[in-house]
Amino acid sequence: MQKRIVVNKVDPEAYRALYAIEKYLSASVLKETHKNLIKIRASQINGCAFCINLHTKEARTAGETEQRIYLLNAWKDVDLFTDEEKALLAFTEAVTFISNHVSDEVYANAAKFFNDQYLTNIIMAIVAINAWNRISIATQLPPQ
Repeated sequence: MQKRIVVNKVDPEAYRALYAIEKYLSASVLKETHKNLIKIRASQINGCAFCINLHTKEARTAGETEQRIYLLNAWKDVDLFTDEEKALLAFTEAVTFISNHVSDEVYANAAKFFNDQYLTNIIMAIVAINAWNRISIATQLPPQ
């Protein structure tokens, strides 16, 4: 791999801006399981090796099972996820694949399970991990 910039060394203020969102999310009402599912699934979609590696380790530490992590990219085809988690994952995919837009059906299904504040936190978590994925991919940040 060709050496690329290290954003936090070139412009630490840029990283601090994203960390502010992470600080907000850490104090939010989002369940740890939901945060982990969002981070892993968006990172899988985006193909971010650094983030997949990091967030699967975090999820395991928080008690997530190996089986659910392994089958997360096939969540629609297994019975390991609750209806609430499936709504969360569908919403995560829709926001991550934003060029397809978030359909009224996907939004309404998520709104069935989550109040406005929780849904706002979900959106911010999805936006944040997509930003981290793009930084990691653009700079070819290797998994640790």
